[in-house]
Amino acid sequence: MDVHNKIQEVLAESFQGELPREGDVETIGEQEILEALRKKGIVDDIMQQLQISGTSESHEERLPWQQTLSTKPATHHVDRESTFQTVPLNKASVDPTRRYLYFQLTGGKAFLEHLQEGEPLPGRQCSTFTIHIHFRGQRFKTKPVPCACDPDFKEGFLLELHDQKGGDASRMADATTLLAMSDPIHLVLIKTEPSGDTTLLSSNHLDWRTVLCCDFARQSIPVELMGIGEENKVPVGIIEVKLEVLPIPQQILSNEVIATQVNLERSRVSERERLFLVYAKQWWKEYLQIRETHQNRLVKIFAQDENAANRFVCLYVKPLRAGRLLDTPRQAARFISVIGFERSSTVGGGQPKEQWNSSHAFLCKNRGDCEDHAILLCNLFLGFGLNAFVCVGTKVKGAAHTWVVTISPDGLVTFWESLSGHRYIHQPVNPDDPPSVQLPRPQYPFRTIGCIFNHRTFYANCQPSDNVDVCCFDLHDESLWKSMSPDAIQSVCGTSSQSLWPHPVPLISNLLDSSLASNDLELQLRALVVDQRKDMGLTTVWDDELSYLLNQALAAYELERSTGVTAGNEEFQHAIRKAIPDGHTFKGFPIQFVHRNARRAFSTCFRQVDLKNLS
Repeated sequence: MDVHNKIQEVLAESFQGELPREGDVETIGEQEILEALRKKGIVDDIMQQLQISGTSESHEERLPWQQTLSTKPATHHVDRESTFQTVPLNKASVDPTRRYLYFQLTGGKAFLEHLQEGEPLPGRQCSTFTIHIHFRGQRFKTKPVPCACDPDFKEGFLLELHDQKGGDASRMADATTLLAMSDPIHLVLIKTEPSGDTTLLSSNHLDWRTVLCCDFARQSIPVELMGIGEENKVPVGIIEVKLEVLPIPQQILSNEVIATQVNLERSRVSERERLFLVYAKQWWKEYLQIRETHQNRLVKIFAQDENAANRFVCLYVKPLRAGRLLDTPRQAARFISVIGFERSSTVGGGQPKEQWNSSHAFLCKNRGDCEDHAILLCNLFLGFGLNAFVCVGTKVKGAAHTWVVTISPDGLVTFWESLSGHRYIHQPVNPDDPPSVQLPRPQYPFRTIGCIFNHRTFYANCQPSDNVDVCCFDLHDESLWKSMSPDAIQSVCGTSSQSLWPHPVPLISNLLDSSLASNDLELQLRALVVDQRKDMGLTTVWDDELSYLLNQALAAYELERSTGVTAGNEEFQHAIRKAIPDGHTFKGFPIQFVHRNARRAFSTCFRQVDLKNLS
């Protein structure tokens, strides 16, 4: 807007005939001019266009956690996710009455596996590193960084330090309260290939409390990331970390006080684990005395995590509330089923070694074995208030398997296959029934069951047969199920007894724009189909109207998988019959994928459908 000319026009129009002649002493007052401009709306227009900014601090005067990190993307890395992500406009507010830990990554070094990798070419996709952080129910992750011997990690996060217990919830945590927070910072390093495949490289627990003895509560430390599973003694690389407590505590603790507290906590945990191990050995001996064949049953008491540490299986289970992200248990089953399935790999040949990942590592990797799926599904079911258990047994072909069972108050037993989201109603067979009685045909793929457990209970199957078909799930009958002492389980699974996983890992909302992602995937698939048919000497013509009608079928299939209810089939049939000309036949069937790789999806479809027959 040309302000100068606009003011002249208003003055000429408003004070026509009143403007003073040359030599006159009368002048128009300032208030009269402002009133005329206000009536014409000029003042409001000017104020709307003004951008009033306060006094800005210089970059050097700001604290590190107040500095805004650059969001300019690297020219040598193409982040495919950023195309479909919506960036939140509002940043989380900082409560001045609470204390925070500023966790800053300043770089990485000695990732020797990538020593020979050169600088990636501009615009070319490359493998990336991502560090995921979990601390006291808070989850963060870094931006993807190109894989290199010295990866350029430059990012910071504010971790809230607040005690929700009793009267401490209303005041800022002091140094003594901070020292009592034994929760470590869980760091998970994920490598992502250009194809989208992910690999879990390291899972590290960092004790941050050493910063409480440093001047100004500020510390820089190198963190050595160790490998996974059998490679847990081999370092993957080193990351440089800066820790800072904000605001600075009034009291600075000594090294001796912190070391004494840490040693005391470790000794308590070690003693509880030792006593539980003694109890577990005695319990197992009693279980074997019931029947000699029990030694062949899959009764899983301990399992190795991603760091090759043996842990009681009940430690892996924690009730998890999904908030507004998942509304029903069936939606939770659908959510778990779309997470990729992958068995733990080993170097060389032989049988893959069993590895139960922590929930945080499983969610970060976004793929895992059947145990990982079943545990997370059981956690969500417990959060929904269901009486849920993780089942350990075998499938029809004798392979070890893990799934979930829910038992209703009236005794209805439902099996949930976490890999597919399917649910099966268990109808037990009475082996004493005469041959004339028609036996129900089981639909589930499970054959035997050895034990079931959750975060509070552990039951071993001591029935004459461990076959699922004849299994009775009356858990209160000690002749059918041998239970562990709840006090013994609580001694190692209680919140105060856990040093590594005291808080459940929350789910976070997905920033992926599904509409943009689906459109991009459709364009890629169309291009692949055109190229394939061109090689066959065929031309391709797309019917956009028919493509739009197929959205109804896809939505109906997804609704059926999520809720178990079929809807919209009649309308889809009517629309297809109207769209297909006379003398033509419509053929199609749905295929589900748990990835967004267009080439992999096309290869799977091409193996199942002969494109020549569809031409």
